[in-house]
Amino acid sequence: MSPAASAGGLLAHLEAHRGDVDLRLELTATPGRPVALVGPNGAGKSTTLAVLAGTHRLADGRIELAGRVLAGDGVDLPPERRGIGLVFQDYVLFPHLSVRDNIGFAVRVRTGRAAGRAAAEPWLERFGFTALADRLPAELSGGQAQRVALARALAGEPALLLLDEPMAALDVEVRAEVRAELGELLRGLPIPTVVVTHSRADVEALGDEVLVLEAGTVTQHGTAAELRAHPATPYVARLFASTPE
Repeated sequence: MSPAASAGGLLAHLEAHRGDVDLRLELTATPGRPVALVGPNGAGKSTTLAVLAGTHRLADGRIELAGRVLAGDGVDLPPERRGIGLVFQDYVLFPHLSVRDNIGFAVRVRTGRAAGRAAAEPWLERFGFTALADRLPAELSGGQAQRVALARALAGEPALLLLDEPMAALDVEVRAEVRAELGELLRGLPIPTVVVTHSRADVEALGDEVLVLEAGTVTQHGTAAELRAHPATPYVARLFASTPE
């Protein structure tokens, strides 16, 4: 067992094929140190999340999380048995469910509505949603919907959190505030997190470690400061020359 995985972390050796993407990468993530996966469109970022989550098959390699093999070595656990929470860029809240029932949905499916509502309560309080608990998603702002989606993912007590472009659907005016809150939250979680983005601001605020993915391969790995000071590819140079959103 790897040190990262035995400490509650993620160790993934991924080979996968999806459309024009041939993905080959190694990814390690430990609790309290979010990993930002950044790259241009078509680089394989979404494929990486799909393979980790179990919605796309691993062609070769191994995924180990908190000492448990999720895929590889003859194992291929279905998504519902992997213990992974996902937050998508459009949040995908259930429009007919209240904030409370959206947050408690994963627990509700497993053990019933009462348990789901009980599981939602600490997250309602933590995110300041107690007064909004009975509202429907259509009554929320973009920032509030993003927080509800995050609370829903965490209420299921996942062993790994995956976020796909978490700022993309937000208005520019609120991104900085939400980004700062999210960075603080991710660094305080007892589980590893992986954030997919194409944004310099997300990389700098949310990624303690940064993997640059180009054409399915990691072309640079380090901190945002290291990548900014010594870009290894033209894409990395352009990324850090851009104006943060």
